[in-house]
Amino acid sequence: MQNNIYGYIRISTADQHDDRQRIALAPFEIPTRNLYVDKQSGKDFERPAYKRLLKRLHSGDILYLKSIDRLGRNYAEIIEQWRFITREKGSDIKVLDMPLLDTTYYKDLLGTFIADLVLQVLSFTAQLERETMLARQAEGITAAKARGIKFGRHPLSLPENFQDIHTKWRLGKITAQQVATLCKMSRRTLYTKVKELYEKKLLFRN
Repeated sequence: MQNNIYGYIRISTADQHDDRQRIALAPFEIPTRNLYVDKQSGKDFERPAYKRLLKRLHSGDILYLKSIDRLGRNYAEIIEQWRFITREKGSDIKVLDMPLLDTTYYKDLLGTFIADLVLQVLSFTAQLERETMLARQAEGITAAKARGIKFGRHPLSLPENFQDIHTKWRLGKITAQQVATLCKMSRRTLYTKVKELYEKKLLFRN
């Protein structure tokens, strides 16, 4: 059976771009059909593309990754996935950000020991960085809330010509549903906003 080369890319959300990972993998000329991409967090590890990739990997195949943290969400999972691919599947892995993590070069006992040692250190570091990032994010949110910053959906705003729309509405020229449609909001939200404007005396019943 001919050995194949594969690439795996993971980004945390659909809003992020995978350009850096694609550029890093480009020199290896991985066939498009062998490039697997997941656009979701590794939090729950339910990654459909990754699962399809594992089914296709065979002994002697090579898997390219830009960085070791693409394999899993924490230290234990990265180690587990590495060992599953290299030992149970018999495939090789090349981690581009860390040349020592290249199982095609280190086949002897010493090489395997060095690669395993580097893997464990990097996996632990990746998990520590993630936990630190989440902790800082939580601290930032707490500090922002203390300053009065509110999180969640941005409130919908009324159009600049709402005074004219409101006048027509009050005169019976247009219905409440038509006003809500023009303002791109539900009637309930519209009534709430109008009430707020009445209370702040920014809008008057004419």
